Amino acid sequence: MKEHVIVTVSTVDGTRHFQLGKILQRCLKTFGYFMVAAIIAACVSIYYLNNEVDFAVSKQTELQNRSLKLSEEVEQLQNLKLELESDLGAREERLQQVSDRLGDLEVVLGVSDKDGELESRLDAAAVTSSVRLNMLNNIPNGSPVGDVRVSSHYGYRIHPKTGKKTLHRGIDYAVNTGAPVYASADGVVEVVRPSNVGSGNFLKLQHSYGFSSSYSHLQKFKVKAGDFVEKGQLIAYSGNTGFSTGPHLHYEIRFVGRALDPLAFHEWSSDNFESLFEKERGIRWDTLVAKIESRASSQLKLSANKSYNTRSETSEATIEQ
Repeated sequence: MKEHVIVTVSTVDGTRHFQLGKILQRCLKTFGYFMVAAIIAACVSIYYLNNEVDFAVSKQTELQNRSLKLSEEVEQLQNLKLELESDLGAREERLQQVSDRLGDLEVVLGVSDKDGELESRLDAAAVTSSVRLNMLNNIPNGSPVGDVRVSSHYGYRIHPKTGKKTLHRGIDYAVNTGAPVYASADGVVEVVRPSNVGSGNFLKLQHSYGFSSSYSHLQKFKVKAGDFVEKGQLIAYSGNTGFSTGPHLHYEIRFVGRALDPLAFHEWSSDNFESLFEKERGIRWDTLVAKIESRASSQLKLSANKSYNTRSETSEATIEQ
């Protein structure tokens, strides 16, 4: 028996019958299978695409969060950059101020290497300052009685009592009895000698590097032999004792026992540091300064680990002239 498929279509106009053949039936089945497969494939695709969309949304949210975090980090870095730039600017300004002040100090110290590295310039200035401070503290300088007139200078003169021409080995300060007398450098009291003849009440200080200072015709002493004293310390009061024609202070400076002109030391200070080297050429200042510089370089532990001879070279050149 043959299989037939009859399709009946009823309308207001009547009923119509259609008979489908085998080929058409197969086509319809194939089309139906294809539609079912297409629907299944569409459902699978929609499910997959939904998952992909969810994943993409998740990824987008994650990227947005990372982008926001990166934006915050960028903002923090920008703020840090501004802070660093501001700090760098302030440091450069302070460094420039240091360089300017160092330049002023170099002018005072007579250091000429202004185009060198700042570190080397600081080392040279530190050594030079240390050398000057050391020498001005340990070698007699300035006036032991303050701003007082020098009434009699070093050298040959007619002695006011004997009337004979003799070598005056010091200078006299015109001070009244009882004027305070101060140590002209750090040292130790070597002699305290009360007397009514010759130099009268006499006091002698021993300083570093072979220098000594003495003070004559004193009224009374404020120190005793063996005392350590520092520059500017009160050591005695001036008077009119011994072989003296009136109140004054007789002041001498010696180097290894040899009398020097105290006026050169009286005028010596940090403002005219080189002047003493020119006036007192009989002392090997170059050797002394080199030794003090070497010691200062070692004590200061210079960053460049170099030996600075700027001052000694200058002193040596001055002495050779």
